[in-house]
Amino acid sequence: MPDPNQKVEDQKVNRRNIIVVKINSADRILAGTEAIDVSQLKDKIKEFLSNPANDPNLPEKEVKEIEGYSKGSYPVSKGVISLQNDRGTSYQAYIAVQNELVKAVNELRDEFSMREFGRNYSALTEDQQKVVRDCVPQNISEAEPKDVGKRR
Repeated sequence: MPDPNQKVEDQKVNRRNIIVVKINSADRILAGTEAIDVSQLKDKIKEFLSNPANDPNLPEKEVKEIEGYSKGSYPVSKGVISLQNDRGTSYQAYIAVQNELVKAVNELRDEFSMREFGRNYSALTEDQQKVVRDCVPQNISEAEPKDVGKRR
């Protein structure tokens, strides 16, 4: 339970850090409040996590000291992807969505790697890969499947 003394304003700030991706029993995808096709999901998640324009509706960034990073600190996204699916969701749709979420994070890591090290993430040393993972974390939370589409 949240602290009863916590300001309501603080709770709103935290909500901006989470995007809920839902897949219903008809395999339709909802990312945040927007119904989208799986082909649009990767770019939506990349924009959410990177928040390039510092949009107040997208995740906050926290400047963290990154061990082994030559510049010392980096503004790390506090973004979390919450994946929720219906019990009736097809396995194919679930895997397709899961792949797009991971692909979004991998592309952000490759972009960071190219900017900072001049090579893709997979071509980096273990220490460099750890720096990239610390700067571009993969925060995907999966909820238990629900019977959202069940008719009563």
